[in-house]
Amino acid sequence: MQGRSLAEVATGAVVLVVAAIFLAYAVLHSGRGAVVAEGMQLRARFDRIDGIANGADVRIAGVKVGTVTNSRIDPETFGAELTLRVDRSLRLPDDTSAEITSEGLLGGKYVSLVPGGSEKTLADGGRITETQGSVSLESLLGRFIFSVTQMNTSNAQQQQQQQDAPATGGGGSAPR
Repeated sequence: MQGRSLAEVATGAVVLVVAAIFLAYAVLHSGRGAVVAEGMQLRARFDRIDGIANGADVRIAGVKVGTVTNSRIDPETFGAELTLRVDRSLRLPDDTSAEITSEGLLGGKYVSLVPGGSEKTLADGGRITETQGSVSLESLLGRFIFSVTQMNTSNAQQQQQQQDAPATGGGGSAPR
């Protein structure tokens, strides 16, 4: 009985070690690992950042180049300010723009950087001034439904007015 218990414990330990190796591999190669501490820090102010949290991706052309490290409210403008940490080897022009983009209809959101054409580059601690905030899918859908409902109501009222209006015919003969 003693030998069997030792074999079971050893097998369980091997299974746990293999599972830990797979987990570590998955975390390191998924792009969701720890924040790169040696990256360049940039700031950007947005009117809305719905769906963006610390740790969200920062991408250029769909490729992850950094992460969002902090978000806060600017007490003067009440806008949302994000702190981004991006790969230091990138020499981003100072007219680079940032926008909150969705991965898909049901996917998460990320910050997309679009490099500009300026000769000057952003320095560590620099600010991205050209930004586009998050677009709320719920808000767009609500506006669409409201406009369709309003249009249908207006059409129904016009049809009712046309039916209620007295016929104004010149002669007594019906058209042929």
